[in-house]
Amino acid sequence: MLESARAVVAEHAALEREMAEPAVASDPDRSREVNKRYAALGPTVAAYHAWVRARGDLGAARELAGEDASFAEEVPALEAEVAVAEDRLRRLLVPRDPDDDRDVILEVKAGEGGEESALFAGDLLRMYLRHAERRGWRTEVLDATESDLGGYKDVRVSVRSRGTAQPGEAPWARLKFEGGVHRVQRVPVTESQGRIHTSAAGVWVMPEAEDVEVSIDPNDVRVDVFRSSGPGGQSVNTTDSAVRLTHVPTGVVVSCQNEKSQLQNREAAMRVLRARLHQIAMDERHAADASARASQVRTVDRSERIRTYNFPENRVSDHRTGFKAYNLDAVLGGDLDPVIQSCVDADEAARLAAVADR
Repeated sequence: MLESARAVVAEHAALEREMAEPAVASDPDRSREVNKRYAALGPTVAAYHAWVRARGDLGAARELAGEDASFAEEVPALEAEVAVAEDRLRRLLVPRDPDDDRDVILEVKAGEGGEESALFAGDLLRMYLRHAERRGWRTEVLDATESDLGGYKDVRVSVRSRGTAQPGEAPWARLKFEGGVHRVQRVPVTESQGRIHTSAAGVWVMPEAEDVEVSIDPNDVRVDVFRSSGPGGQSVNTTDSAVRLTHVPTGVVVSCQNEKSQLQNREAAMRVLRARLHQIAMDERHAADASARASQVRTVDRSERIRTYNFPENRVSDHRTGFKAYNLDAVLGGDLDPVIQSCVDADEAARLAAVADR
């Protein structure tokens, strides 16, 4: 641990020197990269210095304990302080997801349950928008297909942090645990007998990639335009403004029709396509470690649920961590932090166990 911490401190110092170089200051891309890495290492460096200070104080107290009883009385408290500092440092040194500081593109798609599933997809979308507002993130609906009763058959939204987020606080670091099937149990508005139904909606979360990170050959993309439309035969506009992009080498298809301008829809579709190709590249690079995508299913099947929202009991349950809370109304209102934190804690425990087993 000491060797790893010293390596981080040395890298942090080197980045600080690099930030002062004129060549870096004049290169926006490199400057952004250096600043992001510097900020990410900051908490670990601070934890290392706190641990060193705590150990120094403990060593001094033990050395002076034989001469002054008051120093001996301080030893237990200082030992506890060292233990806390060491635990925090060890946790910060555990290898992190390299995409944790990224923004995300989040997709919600109705699944089994017909119109009720589409209404639930709308509830999930509002939950994420309100949660993003609570955390000070910016959101933008990139594309949406509404259902007849005001729900969503599918919807994509961009979630971005404002400024440089603290380690572990960026959208991907938190929302990546939302990927999977979400199940709802309630009496649908379409149910006349008052019976409780079960339906599901799927959530897919992707880290957003920059232009320079994912190079897309224009010759590999087939562009189709068509007339966008809404529920009930309502036409969003009467021109061919909707755009469908097909990445021929991978077969990935993305369509956007939310904007009135074909150019805007094409730009939005390209952002989603770039994120999907980045995700594919991630999967290929980390094929041996499928845990990052294991919870994000590609089909909306009730049996692959990660969370259940039970309206009669006002209960939300996360099936991966065992988390349960009886404040469903608050969770759907955006109070997602306790639920997500249970996933963050479980992920961190698994990473610590993996390091310990090496």
